[in-house]
Amino acid sequence: MATDAAFGAHKAVAFAATSRPAMARRFYRDVLGLRLVSEDEFALAFDAHGTVLRVSIVKEVVPAGYTVLGWQVSDIVAAAKRLQKVGVRLQRYPGMSHDEQGVWTSPSGARVGWFKDPDGNTLSITQF
Repeated sequence: MATDAAFGAHKAVAFAATSRPAMARRFYRDVLGLRLVSEDEFALAFDAHGTVLRVSIVKEVVPAGYTVLGWQVSDIVAAAKRLQKVGVRLQRYPGMSHDEQGVWTSPSGARVGWFKDPDGNTLSITQF
């Protein structure tokens, strides 16, 4: 039963954190190409293809040991090369086989690449 209170009927908002908003602004806007929608003393808000990405400004970021935000891409090799062209390197993890771009192929066949933002948050690109 869909009601206005059902969360499936509403857009989601994604969150990340930064203790260095100027660096986060440059990274998410200039490196990743997201449009900066608003900025105040509490957060930077970006348009991530119709989803709001709110990068909260905090005193200290404690990066999670897992991916906090990712993008589904149609061509992961092209996406990885674009990231490398702007100085972003894909992470390589011990025990995982990565191709020359740094992309890992999961048992399901999905191809994943991970990278860090300036605060150490783990982000990803995935081709299903």
